[in-house]
Amino acid sequence: MKPRNATAAIIGAGDYIGAAIARKFAAEGYTVFAGRRTAEKLKVLEAAVRGSGGECIARARRAEGRGRRRVSRGGRSARSSLEVCVFNAGANVQCPMLDTTERVFRKVWEMACYAGFLTGREAARLMLAHGRGTILFTGATASLRGGRGYVACASAKFGLRAVAQRAWCASSGRGPSTSRIW
Repeated sequence: MKPRNATAAIIGAGDYIGAAIARKFAAEGYTVFAGRRTAEKLKVLEAAVRGSGGECIARARRAEGRGRRRVSRGGRSARSSLEVCVFNAGANVQCPMLDTTERVFRKVWEMACYAGFLTGREAARLMLAHGRGTILFTGATASLRGGRGYVACASAKFGLRAVAQRAWCASSGRGPSTSRIW
């Protein structure tokens, strides 16, 4: 593995998809900034990446709107610039629609949509400064079709998809605002 002068921020570096994404970018030479809610589980990922010769800096935080801080810190690394940002925060809260309170719906939306917007916005600012970068938003297929009892999750991920599509339109020149991303 040849080290790159680049970082990848993985927000939602969970046990499966997020961890696999982090390991893959580390294997490609990126310095990985990994974040998730559980510090103990992040230590396992950090040790695995370092054990295979990669570099991983892990931080545990709650997801609601806090991804932007992780991205800002990771993107301002003295060693390299932010080239990739993956927002993979899950919002798999199962609750039948009639039992879903306003608070539960709002918290799931904050975790899966609002935090994704903030993360993407901050990543875009850092990437525009050096003229390149990739922002990816992930979600399970259930977030598009909605599974039984996942109305809040499906709504939040669908909202994040709309944010991602609008950002792409703005950055690709296919929308009314072509001068800047976001």
